[in-house]
Amino acid sequence: MSHERDPAAGRNGSTVRRIGLPVIALLFAWLTPLAAEETGGKSEITDITLDNGLQVVVIPDRRAPVVTHMIWYRVGSADEEAGKTGIAHFLEHLMFKGTATYPGTEFSQKIAEVGGQENAFTSYDYTAYFQRVPPDALESMMTFEADRMRNLILTDEVVAPERDVVLEERRSRVENDPGSLLREEAWATLFQNHPYRNPVIGWKHEIEKLNRKDAIAFYKRFYAPNNAILVVAGDVDTDEVHALAEKTYGKIPAVPDFPLRERPAEPFQNTKRVVELNDPRVSRPSFQKRWIVPSYRTGEALEAEAVDLLAEILGGSVRSRIYKQVVVEQGLASQAGAYYQGTAFDATTFTIWGAPRGSATLEAVEAAITAEIDKISSDGVDDKELEKAKNRLIKRMIFARDDQASMARIYGASLASGETIAQVNSWQDKVREVTADQVRQVAQKFLQDSRSVTSYLLPPADRRL
Repeated sequence: MSHERDPAAGRNGSTVRRIGLPVIALLFAWLTPLAAEETGGKSEITDITLDNGLQVVVIPDRRAPVVTHMIWYRVGSADEEAGKTGIAHFLEHLMFKGTATYPGTEFSQKIAEVGGQENAFTSYDYTAYFQRVPPDALESMMTFEADRMRNLILTDEVVAPERDVVLEERRSRVENDPGSLLREEAWATLFQNHPYRNPVIGWKHEIEKLNRKDAIAFYKRFYAPNNAILVVAGDVDTDEVHALAEKTYGKIPAVPDFPLRERPAEPFQNTKRVVELNDPRVSRPSFQKRWIVPSYRTGEALEAEAVDLLAEILGGSVRSRIYKQVVVEQGLASQAGAYYQGTAFDATTFTIWGAPRGSATLEAVEAAITAEIDKISSDGVDDKELEKAKNRLIKRMIFARDDQASMARIYGASLASGETIAQVNSWQDKVREVTADQVRQVAQKFLQDSRSVTSYLLPPADRRL
């Protein structure tokens, strides 16, 4: 599914509304990484770096008197210390607790006063905070956000109750959902050594031990201008944004000798693994199969673009092979598809899934989907099919340009995951370069059954193992 990355959601409240990351992951699945908005062939997007290391990206869009202000930190759950899973997401919650200058919920109250919206989310590779407000409120947003970048005040009185909020969030989103429980187990099986194997929200027994000291240490280590990206999109003047960024964020000193982003490497995968969950809450069986594949940052030339197109051709829409063959023509599946999580700092995942319809069996659905993979691996795709897939992906980029917040997310997520603006801007051209044989090659190379993890979600009486 599109919330494959198992991102953690923030708390919900009457003043602070924070979208759950499964929704954000869905957005990224459709939109990232995408080309920049262009006029006359030249990108309007600018990028500067302040003396303290803060990267500032401006995306002008004057069609509506609204501005989206986002601050992205190059830190996510995969950067956590062993034994302290969930601290990145926990700190995201705590960032709304106020500073000495702006205590309590003053920041959120200011946003509400101007009719704005705010949000925050955590993923494996980044944590982001944003506000959508009228243009004349931009300086205030920068002032508040810059203040809490280094001046957050945390006490045991606010930390302990918020930890209980996170635990309740885990109970409601994971432990009360068999699909989420199985997804955790599948990820922990797929990634044998890399921290992507841990859930973004954290393991329950480790969340329970998180404390004020842990939160402050994580905050001081990672929340700094030279580990952040400011993205401003909307009805703004580029020079004015640069001046305001210098006036607010520019005052914050950089953290010296900031550590390199290094993580444990994943070993070569050479086994087929199966994970099964029988649960009385499951009425309809389903399966998912995952492989580790290159991300846009880690792939060789055109590899990620080819994998992206493979996902689109195989199961990315109602025009895909899986949908037409397995859902429509054979009538085996009620739902089926493929998904590629291209935006990641390290190697990422490719997923297929399906659920039977009527009297069809889960085995039949899985076999039919596997047959479509085998056809591409052996016979490839024709140029006409490939061209249609390219057009569908690029069309989604065009639709993305109609939403300034989407554009801010596209650039923020890509940059925070280790890509560059040039790479994002050249995405469309790179997709156009992919050949049919390259799509066949990545299918052969990466979608080998002997390196997969298959997870079965089953009713109590159904067994696979």
